[in-house]
Amino acid sequence: MIGVVVSRADRASEHIGERLLAADWTAREDEDRPDADGGGTYHRTSVAGESFELRAFDDMHIHLDDPTPAFSERPDYLVFVSRHSGDTGPLLTCHFTGNFGDAEYGGSDRSFAPACPGVQRALVAGFDEHAPDGYGVAVECTHHGPTELSVPSLFAELGSDDDQWDDPAGAAAVARAVLDLPERGATPAAGDPDDPRHLVGLGGGHYAPRFERVLRETAWGVGHVASDWQLEELGHPGEHADALAAAFDASDARFALVEGETDRPALERALADLGYRVVSETWVRAVDDRPLDLVSELEADLRPVDEGLRFGAVRSEAYAVVDLPDDLLAAAHGVDPERARAAVADRAVAFETRENGTQAVGRAAFPDTGTDGADGTGRTDAPDAAGTYDDLIDALAALLRETHDEVERRPDAVVARTAAFDPEKAATLGVPEGPAFGALAGGESVEVNGETVPPTAVESERVEEFPV
Repeated sequence: MIGVVVSRADRASEHIGERLLAADWTAREDEDRPDADGGGTYHRTSVAGESFELRAFDDMHIHLDDPTPAFSERPDYLVFVSRHSGDTGPLLTCHFTGNFGDAEYGGSDRSFAPACPGVQRALVAGFDEHAPDGYGVAVECTHHGPTELSVPSLFAELGSDDDQWDDPAGAAAVARAVLDLPERGATPAAGDPDDPRHLVGLGGGHYAPRFERVLRETAWGVGHVASDWQLEELGHPGEHADALAAAFDASDARFALVEGETDRPALERALADLGYRVVSETWVRAVDDRPLDLVSELEADLRPVDEGLRFGAVRSEAYAVVDLPDDLLAAAHGVDPERARAAVADRAVAFETRENGTQAVGRAAFPDTGTDGADGTGRTDAPDAAGTYDDLIDALAALLRETHDEVERRPDAVVARTAAFDPEKAATLGVPEGPAFGALAGGESVEVNGETVPPTAVESERVEEFPV
């Protein structure tokens, strides 16, 4: 069940609530709880097999105690429909609640409500679909109360001033995005609930475009986000490690993505001491939805992502590490860089690169096709990737055939032959340097002392051998 919290002290919240109730809801009565605290008349409906329950409270959202007990059953998560205030113009936005420093606007000091990154991703997608013309969509950093909640929650907001709070189209967009959550498969966790793919965001401004990109474009969800000003409110991270740990616990996260200042040694030391890994956006995008245990094994066997490891199209937890044919790869790269890299990426589980990930080089993990020593995961004791490796060699040899006269595939090498203009032969036949050299190099015959010199007369065969 999804719990929806409306505040009567917030007219945008009431307006969104009205738009929600324009759908087919059933009114019920709760005589055991005061109307001001979510009792009295409340409403229930069902969308895509998921139940919704809407309760209204007199107080502002940020000052509420945990509203969970007001609901007829324990919600999977709560959605606080609310106004957003700011100088941002028409905006639909969402965020989690908590305080990295003192609690000036509800909740407790250095305390955090449980986040639901999977719901946030689905809500942003709903905002994108339903936002009226002229409205933006944004994700905000963590701020204000309530913090002492027993279930995950987030704020779904209509902003950013009176015109929008009274705008039927804006209110309807928020309502529609909330009601669409079941159809988008929204769950509190992003990815596997037993091993969620969650990040805590640290740094940047109040609005969080970098972390928004991550949740939009990767399999990762973003939990609590501390802007630069909130990190200042936190104080020295080593002295407030318990608050950092609370933000990670409330996000169900073990990874941190740091925005803004690159030199945050005290913060990174505190995170390392707490056992959290600081990762880059490159790492997040490269890893995407791959099994995290497998990623750790591949980084150990090959190299870290931030030092050039990239992942291929093959999904296999059993793999063999093989040296790539670097000379052959370099020659194929000279023919077509994108296709040479793709030849590796299409066949590998992971591979080493250089030049910002654009050129495969070094070693690769190919899917293990053998059985001896295989336990179904990780690197095997008796790896056998010969079939895939041979297929790679054939693909690279095919690329060379586009620029060489003959390419021979041998068991231990690829041999490429090309007939090329030989200046020494041309000079021996009396061809003067200059335009005549150029014509012969371009495949044209020339006249020298009344005799025709064809290009074949001044060619030499160039042979390149690439060990495999």
